Amino acid sequence: MKPDPIRLEIFKNLFHSVAEEMGAALRRSAFSPNIKERRDYSCAVFNSAGDVLAMGDHMPVHLGSMPMSVAAAIRELDLGPGDVALLNDPYCGGTHLPDFTMVMPVHLGKGSPMFYVANRAHHADVGGSQPGSMGLARQIYQEGIRIPPVKIFTGGRIVRDVLSLIVSNVRTPREREGDLAAQVAACRTGGRRLEEIVAKYGRGEVNRYQAHLLDYSERMMRSALRNIPPGTWRGEDVLDDDGLGAGPLPIRVAIRIRDDRAEVDFRGTAPQCEGSINAVYAITYSAVFYVFRCLIHDQVPATSGLMRPIRVLAPEGTLVNALPPAAVAGGNVETSQRIVDSLLRALAQALPDQVPAASQGSMNNLTLGGADPGRRGAIFAYYETIAGGMGARPGLDGLSGIHTHMTNSLNTPVEVLEHDVPVRVRRYSLRRGSGGDGRWRGGDGIVREIELLARTQIGILSDRRERGPYGLAGGQDGAVGRNELLLNGETRSLPAKCSLEAPAGAVLRILTPGGGGWGKKESG
Repeated sequence: MKPDPIRLEIFKNLFHSVAEEMGAALRRSAFSPNIKERRDYSCAVFNSAGDVLAMGDHMPVHLGSMPMSVAAAIRELDLGPGDVALLNDPYCGGTHLPDFTMVMPVHLGKGSPMFYVANRAHHADVGGSQPGSMGLARQIYQEGIRIPPVKIFTGGRIVRDVLSLIVSNVRTPREREGDLAAQVAACRTGGRRLEEIVAKYGRGEVNRYQAHLLDYSERMMRSALRNIPPGTWRGEDVLDDDGLGAGPLPIRVAIRIRDDRAEVDFRGTAPQCEGSINAVYAITYSAVFYVFRCLIHDQVPATSGLMRPIRVLAPEGTLVNALPPAAVAGGNVETSQRIVDSLLRALAQALPDQVPAASQGSMNNLTLGGADPGRRGAIFAYYETIAGGMGARPGLDGLSGIHTHMTNSLNTPVEVLEHDVPVRVRRYSLRRGSGGDGRWRGGDGIVREIELLARTQIGILSDRRERGPYGLAGGQDGAVGRNELLLNGETRSLPAKCSLEAPAGAVLRILTPGGGGWGKKESG
């Protein structure tokens, strides 16, 4: 039966509002600045088969990959009423170890669940060899505690053994326990709202419009694919290095368009490396989902139906489909961005008036950890990403000081950072002139200077320190980023990916890349 357009819009908005309210509950009840202030989390609603029905306006790198975690939880566990599953294993649908995913079934009466709700949140420390769990590593075992699908709640009661195991393996157990409780609260919020929707509209109609939403998304994607000229469109971009001596590392993609279908083929990409910038398949799939969703101009429902006409080929053992025990912390945050850059570079040949120049292409990941002398030596572990320049678009300059593409987080307010961590922010400003010139100019990056008030372990995972974000249609590249340590009147250049210990009084300076320019600048 053909769906009623108004009813379809109602259900699209209802499911989306559930995911958004879950996010609000998570944010307001979280303990860590990374979740509460930076909003490094995502929430989504799934049907009984694990297909996405709605996503919140959260983190693209989380959202496109979360269905694989939900599928793993459904496959591995018998989830009954009152159960909540937890996992973070990147080789089981996750992204990297700091991203904890919770999955809760929504039972309405007897039988199997009618829905699942899930959320993913980045925890500021999950153990491992370095505070913040985002440092250099050669194997995943060095990056923190690895959790396969397990029940964190069963029958409405917390599984104390699981919680104890987790908090015993992290540096900030109270903060972790608080953030985990916030994730459970978000799941329960989603479950209650879905129960209300079914009570109002009836199980039969809700089930019908679940299916209609998936089919409608598929039709919209097929329509968008028909607007791309048929053929094979190729793109390539590179990561600077892996932090352990290997690089540059190319990511190559061929996008084959045939009528209303697409095949995205990453053959030719560099093999997985020794460092931690390996991406698992879920991340690559998520990047493809994001880029192709951007091609649809209408407010299409963000469901699993969008990917029905798209096939993703990512050879095992490469940067875009790494195998255990490869380290993967940076694959989620850096390699995901370069995958997007490669995809957009390919599509720019097919759709030259629709695709923007490259944005900064890095999340500029910074971790700080140590003992806070102002709080009787209490252990602290802090994580943030730092914004940069957006690429210019046909007809518009790029935005400055903004997170782009696979990240959608905010900055940590200076007041919060200085309250929670023994640091002083000395400078936080736009990096004027770092955007690439052109008919439309790329956005500028950020300058962030942080003075350390205690001996601190620093970890940096960044990229675009060797090659600036590319311009398009004659526009210039954006400026490369820089990492520096100021100590005793000297300025020391730091690698793009590094770990070091710095004394109190040292100043860390991060200059993030600007976006690429678009179009040749008109003379005169």
